[in-house]
Amino acid sequence: MHPVVISCLGILVSFLQIDGFKACPRRCSCYDSSHLVDCKGRSLSHIPGDIPHSTWMLDFGTNGLREVPSSAFSGHWGLRILLLPHNRIESIHQGAFESLSFLEMLDLNANHIQHLPGDFSDSLQRLLELRLSNNWLEYIHYNSMRSFENLEKLDLSGNRIRSMETGVFRGLYKLSHLLLKNNRLHVIEDGFFFMLQSLEALHLENNNITSIEGEAFASLRSLSLLCLNGNHLKHIEFKTFLNIQTQGTHLQLADNRWVCDCDLQREFGKISSIRHLRVDDYGNISCSEPGQLRGDLLVDVDSQLCIAETATVLVITGTVLVTVIAAIVMAERNRKKNSNKTWNDSEGPLDSQDK
Repeated sequence: MHPVVISCLGILVSFLQIDGFKACPRRCSCYDSSHLVDCKGRSLSHIPGDIPHSTWMLDFGTNGLREVPSSAFSGHWGLRILLLPHNRIESIHQGAFESLSFLEMLDLNANHIQHLPGDFSDSLQRLLELRLSNNWLEYIHYNSMRSFENLEKLDLSGNRIRSMETGVFRGLYKLSHLLLKNNRLHVIEDGFFFMLQSLEALHLENNNITSIEGEAFASLRSLSLLCLNGNHLKHIEFKTFLNIQTQGTHLQLADNRWVCDCDLQREFGKISSIRHLRVDDYGNISCSEPGQLRGDLLVDVDSQLCIAETATVLVITGTVLVTVIAAIVMAERNRKKNSNKTWNDSEGPLDSQDK
C-alpha cells in the first residue's frame, strides 16, 4: 500500500478515536456505536477514563462509587442521560459536571450525599430532571440550585431535610413537579416556594410539619396537587389555602394529628366552599384529639363539633342575660324603695306643722 495512503489511514483512525469511537470500557457493555454505555452492576469503585466521547446515555447504577471527582466526565459534551443511582457516593467535587452542559437527566438516587457543592447547577442549565432522592441531605442552599432554569422535575424525597434557605428554588422558573416527601421538615415558611409559578405538583407528605406560615403558597399560580398527608398538623388556617390562586387545586390532608373541634370544622367548611379547592381525602381524615373522638372520622362527627360549643355559648349567654336582668330588677326595686323612703321622710315635718 502506498505510504501516503497508510499515513492517511492512520490519521483517520486517530481522528475517529479522538471523536469518540473508542473501544468500550472494560467490564461495561456498549450499544449503538457506543452511544449507549451500560456499566450497571459491575462492582466498579471508580469512573473509568476511557468512556467514548460519543456516549449520550451512561448507566453507572448499582456499583461501589464513593465520589464524583472533578472533571469526571471531561469532554463528554454529548452526554444527555447520566445514571448514578444505588452507589455509595458521599461527595460531589467542584466541577464534577462542568462538561455536561447538554445533560437532560441526572439520577443520583440512593447514595450517601450529605451536601451539594455550590457550583452544582452551574454547568447543568439544560437539565430537565434531577433525582436526589434517598440520600443524606439535611439542608438545601440556593447556590446549589440557582442555575436550573430549565429543570422541570426535582425529586428530593427520602432525605433528612429539616429546613431550606428562603427562596431556594426561586430560579427554577419551569419546575412543574417538586417532591419533598419523607423528609424532616417542621415548618413550611413563607418564601420556600417563591417564584415557582409553573409548579403543578408539590409533595410534602410524611414530614414532621406542625405549622404552615400564611403566605407559604401565595406565589403558586399553577398548583393542581398539594400533598400534606402524613404530617403533624393539628389545625389549619383557611387563608393559607385561599392564597393558592389556581383554577383547581386538589389537597391531601389525611393522617395528621387533627384536633377535632368547632374551629377545625369551620376551617374545613370554608375550604369546601371555595370552588377551586378540593380536599380529596376528607373521608379519611381522622381525629387524634380530644380523647373521646380519637380514631373517629371527621366526616362522621363534624356536624356535632359545634353543637356543644353552641349550647355552651347559649347557656353562658342566658346566664349573663338572667344576671343582667336580675341586676336591673334589683336596681329598680332599690331605686323605688329609696324613692319612697325619701318621700316619706320629706312628708314628716309638714304633718307636724299641720297639727
